[in-house]
Amino acid sequence: MTARIDHLVTSGTFSLDGGTWDVDNNVWIVGDDEVAVVIDAAHDADAILAALGGRRLLAIICTHAHNDHIDAAPALAAATGAPVLLHPDDLELWKQTHPDQAPDGELADGQRLSVAGAELTVLHTPGHAPGAVCLYAPELATVFTGDTLFQGGPGATGRSYSHFPTIVDSIRERLLTLPPETVVRTGHGDTTTIGAEAPQLEEWLRRGH
Repeated sequence: MTARIDHLVTSGTFSLDGGTWDVDNNVWIVGDDEVAVVIDAAHDADAILAALGGRRLLAIICTHAHNDHIDAAPALAAATGAPVLLHPDDLELWKQTHPDQAPDGELADGQRLSVAGAELTVLHTPGHAPGAVCLYAPELATVFTGDTLFQGGPGATGRSYSHFPTIVDSIRERLLTLPPETVVRTGHGDTTTIGAEAPQLEEWLRRGH
């Protein structure tokens, strides 16, 4: 296996329910010197292209369709020819940002995407958004969680299309079952591990939060 993980942070805005906030997003690139996939094409297609460094882009994978995670996806797809992949339960959110352009393909729970000898398994983890997914790469001991799980707790569920009990179930059933050494690479902020998050999450779940 030759796959590695590259990371850049892009800045822009997140808009939903009539509000707009400044945000910094993590963009993750998984691949080798020849090929790669991008997880969440946020804000700045040119910066992502520069980070790719001429590698062939196999896919643009969307962890969910909030605008700050997909706003640069069509431009990156146009520049590279790579398909944009999204879970169909997030199409309504996608249309708020890109009403005239649909994603190129669908993500499904259990689907496996291969790049440079690593496999990314799609875990459907609704709650923050209906079509939210995480991507588990056991060979890299990593799960890319988008906005489902952060250092310190779950993603926000206070806005449209989100549901708190659902994100709790997703984290309990799909993420806390992963090996504790699994590195959690998030959509915003710092990296953590399943083991580091598990004790406080389990206490938090016991309290019925």
